[in-house]
Amino acid sequence: MLKLAVFGGLGTLFWMGIFVVTYRVLRYFQRVEGFGDVLAFKLLSMVLVTFFSLLVFSAILTSLSKLYLSRDLLLVHAMPVSRERIFLARWLESTADSSWMVVVYALPVFLSYGFTYRADAVYYAVIPLVIVPLCLIASGISAALVMLAVVVLPATRVRSIFAFLGLAVLILLYFTFRMLRPERLVDPEAFTTVMMYLQNLSTPASPLLPSTWAYDALRESLGGNSLSALFHTGLLLSASVFLTLLNLMLAGSIYFPGFSNTQAAMIRLIQSPSGGLHRLLGFLPNATRAFVIKEVRTFWRDQTQWSQLFLIAALIVIYLYNFSVLPLEKSPIQTVYLQNLFSFLNMGLAAFVLTAITARFGFSTVSTEGPAFWIVRSAPVSIRTYLWIKFWIYLPPLLVLSEVLIVCTNILLQVTPFMMGLSTITLLFLTPGVIAMGIGMGAAYPDFTAENPTQAVTSFGGLLFMIFSAAYIGAVIVLEAGPVYTLFMSDLKGFRIPAWQWIWIYGSFSVAGLLAALAIWLPMRMGIQRLEAGTPSGHK
Repeated sequence: MLKLAVFGGLGTLFWMGIFVVTYRVLRYFQRVEGFGDVLAFKLLSMVLVTFFSLLVFSAILTSLSKLYLSRDLLLVHAMPVSRERIFLARWLESTADSSWMVVVYALPVFLSYGFTYRADAVYYAVIPLVIVPLCLIASGISAALVMLAVVVLPATRVRSIFAFLGLAVLILLYFTFRMLRPERLVDPEAFTTVMMYLQNLSTPASPLLPSTWAYDALRESLGGNSLSALFHTGLLLSASVFLTLLNLMLAGSIYFPGFSNTQAAMIRLIQSPSGGLHRLLGFLPNATRAFVIKEVRTFWRDQTQWSQLFLIAALIVIYLYNFSVLPLEKSPIQTVYLQNLFSFLNMGLAAFVLTAITARFGFSTVSTEGPAFWIVRSAPVSIRTYLWIKFWIYLPPLLVLSEVLIVCTNILLQVTPFMMGLSTITLLFLTPGVIAMGIGMGAAYPDFTAENPTQAVTSFGGLLFMIFSAAYIGAVIVLEAGPVYTLFMSDLKGFRIPAWQWIWIYGSFSVAGLLAALAIWLPMRMGIQRLEAGTPSGHK
């Protein structure tokens, strides 16, 4: 009941927040005479393209896991069940797993449009008729790509190469979104005339995209055109049925051969770099050195783990690119204020990016031991040493990542030396706390039965880690906000800071430093105690 209350309460608050923000944006658009509706419907088109892109990319990764990499597939395929039925069951499960979150948080956006435009019952009936086929189409396209890739690519390298295929798909989807040029919504000066601006905003997306059919169905139903809305809904339904039948036909001929190929010995594209670690870590005790090398080898042997580094690299490039195209010079606020304000807020944003990466790698690192965790318990290394080894393994790369993010974005924003130094030092202290929270809470709430690390991240312990990490980052940002503003204005305008304000500034930064120390010590201590005590959560 506690888990249900926490999950339900947080999910409801987040859901309501999306609804309120979208509703306020749409109401603001409606007050813009002449092209307020054009802006609102352009936003709806962009939202649907984004949702469909997320569905496709999520479905590719989930389909690969459910159809080929799950541990129970050997037992499933030994049952007296046809290949088509096995595929259909796994595909439907994959569709649900990959789309439920997108669906849940897309609903408040669609409902806000209904409230804003006072839609009738037809619009609310069309919403599920649009969402369900859109999810099936995205999952169907992904499953077909997965089955064809597994058959075409060499079986010994299928898992490795598929990671690069996923990276290519992500980059392709991003450039599809960037081709919509969303910055045009706030930059009418880029067009020579108002008519050209309106024409570019009202230009429809490609009629071959399922997201366009969904957009047309929702827009027509908002306008009360029921027959036209049903026509576009019929396009979605027929496409989803066609892809389902096509996938069943493909499954009957190529699914099981592809699954058999994935069971062959796998040649890794990139070999583990642990060979030289014996000499590099010679100063460590034998047992500790063995565990460090074991962690490195485990990471590199799991191709689904290290291959995601390429996806993270692509996301970092996108993250930095978006800062490079910010139209700061068009803002009514003085540029120097805006640059440093963005830099300060970017500390929190970079820390949240770090939290997401830590959740994927650090939080799940204990759970990935799986049923073999008894080897760790019987090894001549204490649980304390075991967890601190994991902490020190993940700290250097994640610290470098966070510093690269903050330094590169500050260079793009052209911030003052004061903000550059403050943000880099803040991330230097924030990063160890976030990593310690991930590893410590991952040890306190492990899931040794998880099929893949994603299941551990989405567990109750994963949610608690995200909550406490967000609270920790928010508390540090709030503590620094007032002193940073005072110091920045003093440096900018040259006025002298009174003695009592210096006491307040030093006190705020000291409390922030104390929080950083507690964020390292308390979670690690809790994780050590829970694993040593062998509580029910530790044996989940």
